[in-house]
Amino acid sequence: MLYAKLISRAVSVATARVDWERAFEGLEAQKHDRRRYLRLLAAVDAVTQELRVRVGQTFTLQQLVDCYATVERWGRDAVAEHAAYDGWPRDVVLVVDAAFHAYARGALDFEP
Repeated sequence: MLYAKLISRAVSVATARVDWERAFEGLEAQKHDRRRYLRLLAAVDAVTQELRVRVGQTFTLQQLVDCYATVERWGRDAVAEHAAYDGWPRDVVLVVDAAFHAYARGALDFEP
């Protein structure tokens, strides 16, 4: 039973990391439109600042995934309060996932 839980957690971390990486790639694909790219970066920064508060500086990937499970509650608010721009709601998923991708690199158990 414990082994099954560990496998399930590993899968959820792996799945989340794939989603986060795709979003980061999508973000980087916006570099051709400098204005949009800078807006997206500001929104990513707003989510990242909130992650610092919620997860802290010392964390594991599993703790980050656990925080990700609640991001719908606070991620939208972080962007709306600190980095809103015309049409920002359509970008929330991209922004949130890209922020988690970048933040994951600071995890104690991060491996590229």
